[in-house]
Amino acid sequence: MLSPIKQLFLLCLAASFAQVVLAQETVAFYFAAHEDDWQLFMSPNAYRDAQSSSTKVVFVYLTAGDGGAGVGNAGRSQPYYLARENGAKLSAMLIANAANNPVTPTGSEASIAGHTVTRWIYGRTVSYFFRLPDGNMDGAGYDSTGLQSLRRLHDGALASMTAVDSSATYRDWADLMRTLRDLIDRERGQASTVWVNVPDTDVTKNPGDHSDHQQMAGGVLEAIRGLSCIGTTFYLDYVLATLDENASSQDRDIKAAAFAATAVGLNMMDHPSNWDQQHRSLLGRHSFRTVPGTGHCAK
Repeated sequence: MLSPIKQLFLLCLAASFAQVVLAQETVAFYFAAHEDDWQLFMSPNAYRDAQSSSTKVVFVYLTAGDGGAGVGNAGRSQPYYLARENGAKLSAMLIANAANNPVTPTGSEASIAGHTVTRWIYGRTVSYFFRLPDGNMDGAGYDSTGLQSLRRLHDGALASMTAVDSSATYRDWADLMRTLRDLIDRERGQASTVWVNVPDTDVTKNPGDHSDHQQMAGGVLEAIRGLSCIGTTFYLDYVLATLDENASSQDRDIKAAAFAATAVGLNMMDHPSNWDQQHRSLLGRHSFRTVPGTGHCAK
């Protein structure tokens, strides 16, 4: 018979193991074409996931959101794309912290399917910045960044697509999709529940969307094809501004705070914020639909 001390030790060990398993229970991916997308369209869901002790939140930003500036500074002291990333990081810190004590972030370069992608970890959140050129609203790209866009890569109009900082080159659309699939597979790990959050690809429900949003969302769905264990949440984007306000005061506060953090991040790096009427009109509205996955993702 085990001594009381050994019994206590085994109970503590079992409890610790249970906490580790619980901590890996759910992984929620939030895919954004630009660095303020989830804050405007996918809040407060991202906040609630970040506040769950059993959920890891993975933010993936596919473009630099550079508006054609590339690695340029748009006449300011800091590059615009880094200012946008700063805003994204601050918003992730905000929803991860809430009433909790802050922690120390860590940054590194990850190798995903042979490509270098900037990774930033804060608490139970992980952010990936692919830094591909902003494709413009219609997907035609900008002259200043070689008319590169997700749409043109998808359509085969580009032989390849290179990050604005030259950190990675994707040979074709299939190469980019393999990279997304590898990232998802790596970050979901042993999680039993996985959710992917993307803009709604049904243009009858989500008309007038940015080309980058739609190309990214379609690409993510392509990347997870065959992984039936993954549930998907689809969000309305700019069309929200035409709908009646439906957010509770609490949800609006959360959404406004997350978006305000992106605005502060821009200001901190010498760029005007996007805290304007057009963007603020989205703060009192949200709309999404979910498609549950089947089975589970535990390996």
